[in-house]
Amino acid sequence: MVSVPLPAPVTLRTPRLVLRPWRPRDREAFAALNADPVVMEHFPAPLARAASDAFVDRIEAALGRRGWGLWALEVPGVVGFAGYVGLEPVRFEAHFTPAVEVGWRLDRAWWGRGYAPEGATAALGFAFDELGLDEVVSFTAVANARSRQVMAKLGMVHDPADDFDHPDLAEGDRLRRHVLYRIRRAEP
Repeated sequence: MVSVPLPAPVTLRTPRLVLRPWRPRDREAFAALNADPVVMEHFPAPLARAASDAFVDRIEAALGRRGWGLWALEVPGVVGFAGYVGLEPVRFEAHFTPAVEVGWRLDRAWWGRGYAPEGATAALGFAFDELGLDEVVSFTAVANARSRQVMAKLGMVHDPADDFDHPDLAEGDRLRRHVLYRIRRAEP
């Protein structure tokens, strides 16, 4: 894993998107999407405003420390904040750690427009080309078909032998069983 921090938070651009550091005004929109039970269906529970803001605090601290992480997702000319897409070191121990995860969470108004795969493709390019990672993972609850579709679109590979019980979720929790997808850096 890359331990050398970058000098300042990075901004990534695609033909339609900007993955950028967070702005204070992003917090209200992020709190609204975190409070949406449909968006949060595959998470333990929707987040109250204080928990959402605490999550942004952690995201901003990581971006400031490393220069990369979970970037705010902007669609110029369409919406200033649609959610986040980015990279995050996995914070628990499992058979596949240490690892860096590519992830996303978008307001449902922006689902189905290809923003998650487009943004995640940019994040993966950064992971491989700038951070020099050999592999990136992504994981979700078994029932999260939408995220699994994004993982497949990214070219990530699922091996059922890699599936695991998320250690932060209690035995018997409906979300505990997770699928793991992997993608490796393309050989030159």
